[in-house]
Amino acid sequence: MSERIAVYPGSFDPVTYGHLDILKRGLTVFDHVIIAVLNNSSKHPLFTVEERVDMLKKATAHLDSVTVDSFEGLLVDYVQKKKVSIVLRGLRAISDFEYELQIASINKHLNPKIETCFMMTSNRYSFLSSSMVKEAAMYHGSVHELVPDPVERALKAKFDRGRSSI
Repeated sequence: MSERIAVYPGSFDPVTYGHLDILKRGLTVFDHVIIAVLNNSSKHPLFTVEERVDMLKKATAHLDSVTVDSFEGLLVDYVQKKKVSIVLRGLRAISDFEYELQIASINKHLNPKIETCFMMTSNRYSFLSSSMVKEAAMYHGSVHELVPDPVERALKAKFDRGRSSI
């Protein structure tokens, strides 16, 4: 039997426990998951692609069946290059589903061999988004229970650096 591999794409700016929840639960379905950090030119990320990849590698170092990578361009091209046909995506709410369904539909149109596996996040993280984490951290809110320690430190350093130059 061949190995079941999925690509878990996203901006991960920054990675949260919600992302890691989807990843860990995805590993109960797939033998290997490639986390693919998107370099999206239309977004203005807080962290560089390299910083996001580094944080993800630290957060997943204990998971042998995870690879962290990055890509630019179309997800379907990246998935095809990796010889994978499954995309793993997390959902928090109905509003996520509408957006994710559009993406899955265009991906299917561009490459009919690609399937998208949607996984609901645990209720514990259903409110959590990277945007909310960044905003809380920017205003000195505690994000300790929302992100891994290396991410918390990186957020603090990023926002402390910004304050010192004001």
